[in-house]
Amino acid sequence: MGANLPSPAGAPEATLAAAAERLASLGRIAGRSSLYSTKPVGIADQPRFVNAVVALETDLAPHTLLNHLLAIELEFGRDRSTGLLNGPRTLDLDILLMGDLCIHESGLEIPHPRLAERTFVLIPLNEVAPQAVVPRHCKTVAELLETLLERSESEAHAVVPIQSDVWRASAGGGTAGPALSNGAESGEPHGHR
Repeated sequence: MGANLPSPAGAPEATLAAAAERLASLGRIAGRSSLYSTKPVGIADQPRFVNAVVALETDLAPHTLLNHLLAIELEFGRDRSTGLLNGPRTLDLDILLMGDLCIHESGLEIPHPRLAERTFVLIPLNEVAPQAVVPRHCKTVAELLETLLERSESEAHAVVPIQSDVWRASAGGGTAGPALSNGAESGEPHGHR
């Protein structure tokens, strides 16, 4: 999940905290990463993003989950049909992984097609599910992160941890949660970043 513009819930940190609470209506939150401030990808002239990963155990089918995620984005002021690709946004929700599913359809790709290329995804995902095996890559999240950081050590400096009272409070006082079992890790459904 990510945001770099204020939403009706407030600043990006407040938006992610409120969105994480909304995700709980779709299943059980099994874990949450810390918050990270990250450089924008694509359009450089925009505010930094606030990113996190939430592990969601859900019985929803992939397309149903996607539709719910898009509806939550709308609640927080984001309409994908009117925004710029890789542009600023109030809320971005992607499905990163969903167990061992591999789906490659118009509008839905699981695992997220650029997951292995993005430190702003892998660093928080590694907090939540380091041993999750990413289908198509046949490597764990921790292995993919290690490989990415070896290729470009400067990438790690583009992802900066944020201390946030609102994020901590919405987690009931904790930060990162337990590792994911076979649920879905929620970030953004189709992957526009």
